[in-house]
Amino acid sequence: MITALMPEDKNSFTLKAIKEYGKGLLSFIRRRVKSDADAEDILQDVWYQLTSVVNAAPIEQTGAWLYRVARNKITDKYRKRTETLLDDLLFDNGEEDEDSADLAEMLMSEQATPETEYLRSLVWEELFAALDELPAEQRQVFVWHELEDKSFEQMAELTGVNIQTLVSRKRYAVLHLRQRLKQLYTDIKEL
Repeated sequence: MITALMPEDKNSFTLKAIKEYGKGLLSFIRRRVKSDADAEDILQDVWYQLTSVVNAAPIEQTGAWLYRVARNKITDKYRKRTETLLDDLLFDNGEEDEDSADLAEMLMSEQATPETEYLRSLVWEELFAALDELPAEQRQVFVWHELEDKSFEQMAELTGVNIQTLVSRKRYAVLHLRQRLKQLYTDIKEL
C-alpha cells in the first residue's frame, strides 16, 4: 500500500534524493551534452520534475526514475535541435507552405506509426547520402556546426581556417542538402 507523504516528508525525500543522486546524475548528464551549462539546466529540470511528482505520488525506484527523466530531458534537448535543423533544410529562407509544414510536423511527431517511422528513415537516409556527396571540408563544417554544436570560432581554432571560409563552406553544404531534401519532399508529396 502506498501512502501519501506529508509536506515535511516530501522535502526530506527530495533533499535525500539530491544528496544521494546529485553528483552521479550530473556526471551522467555532462557526458551526454556539450556544455556544463546545458547539463546544469537539465539537472535543474530533473529536480523540478521530481518535486512536482513527489507532490502528486511517491516514487518507488527513485534512482531509476531520475535517470530516466534525465535521459528524456537530454532527448528533448536534441529533438528541439533536430527540429531546427530540419526546418532549416526543408524550408528555403523560412518560407514554408502548408504541405511542407505537415511533413515537418509528421517527421518530428512523437507518434511512432509505421508511416512516420518510414518517412523519418527516408529523410535520415537521404540526409546522410547527401552528406557523403559533399566535399570533405563542407561536410565536416556542417557536421561540426549542426550535429556537434561547435561554433565557427571553435572550428577556426581547430583547423586554422578563417571564419568566413567556414561559413561559406557551411552555406554550400546547406544549399546542397536543401536541394536533395527538396527532391525527397517532392517524391513524398507524390505518394
